[in-house]
Amino acid sequence: MEQAKPRQAVALIVGVTGMVGVAITEALKQPTALGGPWTVYGVSRRSLPTWFPSSLLDKHIMLDTLNQHQTHEILAPLSSQITHVFWVAIQVSESEQVCISLNSTMLSNVLNALTSSPNSKLIHVTLQTGTKQYVGPVFDPTLSTQLIPHDSPFIEDYPRLPFPSFYHALEDILASYSKSLAYSIHRPSMIIGASTRSYFNIPLTLAVYALVCKHQNYPFRYVGNKYSWEHFWDVSDARVIAEQQIWASVTDKAKNEAFNCTNGDVFTWKMIWKVLCDVFGVEFVPFDEKEKFDVVEFMKDKGEVWDRIVEENGLYKTKMEEITCFGPLDSLLKLEIQLVCSMNKSREFGFQGYANTLKSIPEWVHRLRQMKILP
Repeated sequence: MEQAKPRQAVALIVGVTGMVGVAITEALKQPTALGGPWTVYGVSRRSLPTWFPSSLLDKHIMLDTLNQHQTHEILAPLSSQITHVFWVAIQVSESEQVCISLNSTMLSNVLNALTSSPNSKLIHVTLQTGTKQYVGPVFDPTLSTQLIPHDSPFIEDYPRLPFPSFYHALEDILASYSKSLAYSIHRPSMIIGASTRSYFNIPLTLAVYALVCKHQNYPFRYVGNKYSWEHFWDVSDARVIAEQQIWASVTDKAKNEAFNCTNGDVFTWKMIWKVLCDVFGVEFVPFDEKEKFDVVEFMKDKGEVWDRIVEENGLYKTKMEEITCFGPLDSLLKLEIQLVCSMNKSREFGFQGYANTLKSIPEWVHRLRQMKILP
């Protein structure tokens, strides 16, 4: 009896030019990728930047997923091909209610387009959210003053916090499709990777700050408070996030589960600051809590300095305002919370991915230099 041919795995990465989108694209095209070989389609709102590894995409789709008609017109004809969606897209607003509306619309438009046909092949959606799940809407100017975060290390089965959250809204949309497809939820911490197209781009924000200080001979002062300088944090390497999402998308045991996704180690910002000083060639300045410093105020008129750095070094053209997030960085590093997640559930379910944070930071800076984003 002739065996049925295995289903061809076709991935649609929504948000393909962000840090994790790039990492998933590269991971899926590795010969060792779980569930492969993969055909990879990528969605972004704009054309691909020159630094993007476009040869790895089988198809690039320029699409505004907020537009229901356009989304259906472009994606519905692909519903008989696409088997997996990797959702790493985000729309950002200070207001959490606006975030709920924008992000829910995007996800609903894509899922409706891909499931509207009786020939739909979609079997799994990976949804990337984050550790605001355990802290609350830290960037909402009204709600951020009322936060009562969970105790760390954060675990996946903590109850939802009693605040509006677009994470909850997206999880509920996916759960409503659970009769017809499987999903997994991935909660990274602060992400480190390589892109100019990520909203919360902490790596480029720190890099631009360090390079402006170096260019203008300013001290590279720590931007947070004494608590974050001395207490433990974790981060998420984009390669580990990609590895976990691919693993969950092809692992039966991981279906309809939520997983934290961090590097598996911890650090203090004092340790990170020393690494940043080494990698950018600036002097280490010990934190002094008596000296008040506002990085948002300091950097607000430094756009022209960044323009000069880009011009002098022949870099990929970027505008400081578009690639940095000094407001969110300032808010995060002034929290008095140990932002640490437990990775026990992931390990118990069989995912063993990890990264050495202090080694991975120089690796990503090297990659950003190869991409001509940093000098």
